[in-house]
Amino acid sequence: MTSVSPEPPPAGGPPVDALLAPGFLEGVESRPMSEVRVLRRRAEQEEVNLSYTRRLLQGRLDIVRRELQRRAEHDGRSLLDLLPEILAEKGRGPAHGLGRHQTVQPASPGDYESWVNGLTPDVDLSAVPELPDADLERAARSLAAAEGSLSERRRGVQQVMDTLAGELARRYRNGEADVAALLADEGR
Repeated sequence: MTSVSPEPPPAGGPPVDALLAPGFLEGVESRPMSEVRVLRRRAEQEEVNLSYTRRLLQGRLDIVRRELQRRAEHDGRSLLDLLPEILAEKGRGPAHGLGRHQTVQPASPGDYESWVNGLTPDVDLSAVPELPDADLERAARSLAAAEGSLSERRRGVQQVMDTLAGELARRYRNGEADVAALLADEGR
């Protein structure tokens, strides 16, 4: 009998939950400039964390799917032989990112790797070629579902970032903020 794994926590956990909470942006127009900047940086950090986690997850999903395809097509090459092709994202569609310039790094890479590994607790993905098809298919389903949820949360965080950046831009455009003060703050 197959055991049912507990549902993993949502990607990004409580920090992302807070950003996506309905009231998070309430009253942003009246908050002090410094607070809006802090909120934007916080959202930017969580977006970077989610993007990093998504890349980890997609790498595993690509490998699992390619191994299943290799088996179905009776491809004589080993998974190791196919890794350069997999890593080059051959066959993947165009990128759907928003082309954001990232100025921060993931905060805790080990935590995100643990989260991704926890998505398939009963399937050890360190030996993909040795796993039975049923385990690989279960892992692929779990990873794909998590990727969809993670991507949705990431888009939500990006919308928060955009709202906060828009508010900052509005203040500069309308003369409510001083560029000289910003540069002085940044220089500290």
